[in-house]
Amino acid sequence: MCGIVGYVGKRDCVDILIDSLSKLEYRGYDSAGIAVFEEGKIVVEKSKGRLVDLQLKMQDNNSRPNGVCGIGHTRWATHGEPSDVNSHPHGNKRVSIVHNGIIENYKEIKQFLENEGYIFESQTDTETVAKLLDYYYEGDPLTTIIKTISEIRGSYALGIIFSDFPNQIFAVRKDSPLIIGLSNDENYIASDVPAILKYTRNYYLLESNEIAVISSDNVNIYDIHKRPISKEVKVADWDMDAAEKGGFKHFMLKEIYEQPNAIATTILPRIVDDIPDLTEAGINVESLKQYKQIFIVACGTAMHAGVVGKYVIERMARVQVHVDIASEFRYRNPILSKEDLCIVISQSGETADTLAALKLAKQMGAKTLAIVNVKGSSIAREADNVIYTHAGPEISVASTKAYSVQLAVMYLFAFELAFAKGQISKEECKRLTKILMTVPEMIETMLYSTEACKFAASRLINSDSLLYIGRGLDYALSMEGSLKLKEISYIHSETYAAGELKHGTISLVTEGMPVIAVVTQNSLKEKTISNIKEVKARGAKVIMICDENMPEDKEVADFMITIPCIEECLTPILACVPLQLVAYYTSVLKGLDVDKPRNLAKSVTVE
Repeated sequence: MCGIVGYVGKRDCVDILIDSLSKLEYRGYDSAGIAVFEEGKIVVEKSKGRLVDLQLKMQDNNSRPNGVCGIGHTRWATHGEPSDVNSHPHGNKRVSIVHNGIIENYKEIKQFLENEGYIFESQTDTETVAKLLDYYYEGDPLTTIIKTISEIRGSYALGIIFSDFPNQIFAVRKDSPLIIGLSNDENYIASDVPAILKYTRNYYLLESNEIAVISSDNVNIYDIHKRPISKEVKVADWDMDAAEKGGFKHFMLKEIYEQPNAIATTILPRIVDDIPDLTEAGINVESLKQYKQIFIVACGTAMHAGVVGKYVIERMARVQVHVDIASEFRYRNPILSKEDLCIVISQSGETADTLAALKLAKQMGAKTLAIVNVKGSSIAREADNVIYTHAGPEISVASTKAYSVQLAVMYLFAFELAFAKGQISKEECKRLTKILMTVPEMIETMLYSTEACKFAASRLINSDSLLYIGRGLDYALSMEGSLKLKEISYIHSETYAAGELKHGTISLVTEGMPVIAVVTQNSLKEKTISNIKEVKARGAKVIMICDENMPEDKEVADFMITIPCIEECLTPILACVPLQLVAYYTSVLKGLDVDKPRNLAKSVTVE
């Protein structure tokens, strides 16, 4: 969940390290640090808090290092609380490292090293790796790294510098992501592409247990037997503007407004003659016919997109769909066969639990399909087939456009599957696909007027707790709306199927308590309105999200936010927008850090 960077070249590296880390703070922002070669010595500066706290510390102490080679880190704490001493880099005068991941057997290694006379200063698992490197070091960094990684278990991406090699960075990874940025007379390491976009778009993808030796004019990559490896140069298709705020106050708001273009870019190349065409992902009508069951596995927001997918696929294609939280999938001993398809969804393509679930599904013989946003990511490389979403970089921790493009892909898949299974005609498939193609324009129109969402947010800022309710697809969508609000406003909220209120949950409703009711399913509208009246009768203040055909009945809701009318199954891809905006404006009105909510990180690369 942490972000690591490194630079070696001709320029002052501190500014480059700090700038690159600023593009990775979405991966963690409990603390930050850098290690720089200065006059042949490793100089470390680190601090608890945001990156700006590190900059201020160096400024106040006049301690800014000066050099052309160094590594940097921004942390999301796992082992050890956020503090100066637990911040990365870790090491000593001979070796310094930055680490993203978790070392599972660090206690055993620590005990061994303590018996060898090593003294530990931090509570981190990372310090054990730094000291193990020092223990094995006899002048050959490659041999040292190979011996070290043969003893550690877990996930890691490591940036390493040795004092004897002041113009080189060493890097190795297993499970956690790491790329090598390539440029003229300077090279980089980074956890993610946005960190290096300002400097280069060319990079290598480092595979597990490949070791990179990086200098200003050369990059050499070896396997664990020291055999050289040839790598294909990748070219990032994102530009720098996509990774900047572009005049918006927050990345989250920018990314909400980018949804029309992201959806269009994701779906239009995959529609041929008004029919979904997923052949680029190895999916066609014949292959779809064979699947008996579908498992959708994901975490957080991606899992919520999967729940919407379940409703739509089962309703239209009449194929049984199971949705699992990835962290639970492996532990319930799932039953899969060669006739099943496992769909895994992940924005980053590096989500540790989702990757592990994918590997399990493959072991059990199921075909696997990944829906990811990052090309060449671990999940994309592991899956049998891949559908890439085209959301571009999503920087805000709270996911918005990644969710909407995941929904868009779910719809394309559902329509093609329903057609393949003979549940809908070609004409019906075309009709639904044409409606989906109008979604970007509809969302664009919705974003012209956001005053209703701002007003709704103003009704929530003093609340301690609230409920989201809905039925069917509205219930699935409410789960995501509630998560968005919790993530960035820190207001406790829960989602309940509206029909379940009377089975216990309605006891939570008190005078003045906000209830956000999503009512877009015409076939369920009357029943949901009855549930709204139940909470109103107990003093709730109801904010209702509904389509434009809903009559303005003051007895039904205290306030309404409307969306354009659309095919009932497609309402979630429109209704998610006001739910996102309500969460965003609630956080803004509370004066919170929208893009970097406490305790969270964007990409969860550890279990």
